[in-house]
Amino acid sequence: STRVVFSFDVGNGPLEVQVESTVPLNDNRWHRIRAERNIKEASLQLDNLPVAAQEAPADGHVHLQLNSQLFIGGTASRQRGFRGCIRSLQLNGITLDLEERAKITPGVRPGCPGHCSSYGSLCRNQGHCVERARGFHCDCSLSAYTGVFCHTELSASFKSGTSVRYTFKEPYELTRNSSALPSSIYSDTTLRGENVSLNFRTAQSPALLLYVSSYYREYMAVLINKHDKLEVRYKLEGNRDAEVLRSSSAKNLANGQLHSITIRRLTHTVSVQVDQNAKEDFNLTSDGEFNAIKSLVLGRVHEPDDLDSQLARLASLGFTGCLSVVQFNSINPLKAALLHPDTSPIIITGPLVQSSCGSAASANPYAAENKHHITDQSGSVGSGQPLVNAIRTDSALIGGVIAVVIFVILTGLAITGRYLYQRKDTCRNQEGNGVKQEDSPDFPFSNQTDSQNLSTENPKEYFI
Repeated sequence: STRVVFSFDVGNGPLEVQVESTVPLNDNRWHRIRAERNIKEASLQLDNLPVAAQEAPADGHVHLQLNSQLFIGGTASRQRGFRGCIRSLQLNGITLDLEERAKITPGVRPGCPGHCSSYGSLCRNQGHCVERARGFHCDCSLSAYTGVFCHTELSASFKSGTSVRYTFKEPYELTRNSSALPSSIYSDTTLRGENVSLNFRTAQSPALLLYVSSYYREYMAVLINKHDKLEVRYKLEGNRDAEVLRSSSAKNLANGQLHSITIRRLTHTVSVQVDQNAKEDFNLTSDGEFNAIKSLVLGRVHEPDDLDSQLARLASLGFTGCLSVVQFNSINPLKAALLHPDTSPIIITGPLVQSSCGSAASANPYAAENKHHITDQSGSVGSGQPLVNAIRTDSALIGGVIAVVIFVILTGLAITGRYLYQRKDTCRNQEGNGVKQEDSPDFPFSNQTDSQNLSTENPKEYFI
């Protein structure tokens, strides 16, 4: 179970190249094999182990002439074949379509099932499911969320003097030590479109939520105007005035409640959505290119030189409230500021306090803390964190309802049992006095006289 063999015969007798692994290969994990033969040697590599090579004989045949079918995983005559999964098979640089062939081959199924095929949907908010030996892992590097399932909102409280400045890097600077940094904190510097999303909660009006500047005096600004409405301003040509896109879907965005904003631009077309309202479409008249973007700012803008006087005055006031799950294309500036402040191109000025203000539950002070434990065989998803999710909803209320239902059922059974017992005792007394009820179809079940007799003859009371 630890050895891989590459054997062949070109007419000089069989030759073999072997690679020995330090761990068993039947561990239900992916392994990569590369086998090569040329006129000089044959080589074999397994995963990242050193390459094993075997020189070809000095004299003899060198060409391998094959004229039969290619068998993968077994042959037509061998009863015991390969059991497992094979993918990415290449022969002389040509990728073979195994899935299409598997559809018409008995005993072979297309696709390789794994943990992600069954549980990959647990990775939320653009989280990517990654297979592991005994489970799976949710990669949240491209998500504005964090946590085991990329479900934990990252939110922070801003004061008027708080500023989070994310500086975009030039492409030649990204190649330096890029492997040591999260892949979600860098982006290109010239854009023909943006995908922007964020949640916020504030009572300030007007207020600047997000500002992206350019080296060419271009900018994008997302703000709440003095009428408590959402405005998106684009200035994509330095010699022109900014184009103002006003949303009319939401009435009051400075009411202290949690709101969400999604903005998508593709060249000249811009769509804006506030909360669950319908999307609003706008058209820009500029060239549609956001050139040489310089920085993204959340909160107070300390260098508002490229802005007009009205927006510059607003930017200098700062933002007071809550921002959460901020995403600009593939970067997450707030996540970088809270989790990777030392390895990200982030400058934080003033107090930045991580909190749960971006959660919808935080708007209700009486909301219960939600927790839900999901455990597999290994007890974790593979990231070393317990599988804890927030899903405990109103357990006290549900328990109270169940208790009331059980009490009502027991009370009903007690009343029914007492009623049946008294009826049985009444019939017994009447038989003893020679009264036959079956002979009188109009005999009432009970009357006042019978009740008095029962009370005198049976002074005892029975409680069931």
